Amino acid sequence: MPHIVLPDETEQSTTAPKLSVVIPVFNEEAVIAEANLRVLAACSKLSLPFEVIYVDDGSRDQTWTMLLALAQRFPEVIVVRLSRNFGHQLALTAGLEICRGARILMLDADLQDPPELIVEMMSIMDQGADVVFGKRIERKGESAFKLFTARWFYRVLNRLTDIEIPHEVGDFRLVSRQVLEALKTLPEQHRFVRGMVSWLGFEQVALPYVRQQRFAGETKYPFRKMMRLAVDAITGFSIIPLRASLWLAGAGFLTAMVVTAYALISWLFYDAVRGWASLAVVIALFASAQLLCLGILGEYVGRMFIELKARPLVIVRSIERRPTEDTGNTGT
Repeated sequence: MPHIVLPDETEQSTTAPKLSVVIPVFNEEAVIAEANLRVLAACSKLSLPFEVIYVDDGSRDQTWTMLLALAQRFPEVIVVRLSRNFGHQLALTAGLEICRGARILMLDADLQDPPELIVEMMSIMDQGADVVFGKRIERKGESAFKLFTARWFYRVLNRLTDIEIPHEVGDFRLVSRQVLEALKTLPEQHRFVRGMVSWLGFEQVALPYVRQQRFAGETKYPFRKMMRLAVDAITGFSIIPLRASLWLAGAGFLTAMVVTAYALISWLFYDAVRGWASLAVVIALFASAQLLCLGILGEYVGRMFIELKARPLVIVRSIERRPTEDTGNTGT
């Protein structure tokens, strides 16, 4: 995969944990303490060595200061600071690159996805699953608009792609090390992690759950970012928008034939001067179709340009943890 830039002084323990929890965070000072408390408590129930990796995606509040305090207090906690805000999907990717666990849980810090489900997820994976993903059967505290757009987004996406991306599923999932290593080979700069995991295949099992309201703070996915994620998903997994250019050309040609027939009949059988309205319609129709096709082509060409530059996905400014002996840990 495109590499991430790590600081030279990065230290690695020689003892790999059995579980890694990767949590990207951005301006989460209101929730980070509660999130850490619940994550450590949930992982401790497993009685196995684990690590919790927080990736600070360029926060501008006190999130990084609070993460440093957690790293100094808890030996299980590793905090990673990116050089700037790269976005949720790339921050998650950075944590996935750094983690060392045999199994990896992807989790957000807002506590909408209960960390306590890790116990049930691990049990399902013990039965042979390679991926256990949370499937939302209810979404508390979300607007009707967001529920509507999310529902239709996945329906449209699955119509456009050759792979099945489950509905009502986010990045909340437990994956095996084999799945993670396969995921790390995918080179995309514009990343849609849940779609990439679906594309990999393997044995994937859904765990139904009720998604809770955000514990505190504000959502980090406003409409603008949701639209950007949707564009990344569609352009990353489908070329149908490019083929739509041909469909639009065909529709424009048929429309032009109809308008031409109308103009000829008017010229042959009617005395009134006609033509300016139909001419304006044809010009507007073809101009709009051309601009739309150019826009679709430009989106794909722009992404090809970004991929060809092969820049690092993210730059890690620092990685902090409390020095510990390589004896592993069994929880807090």
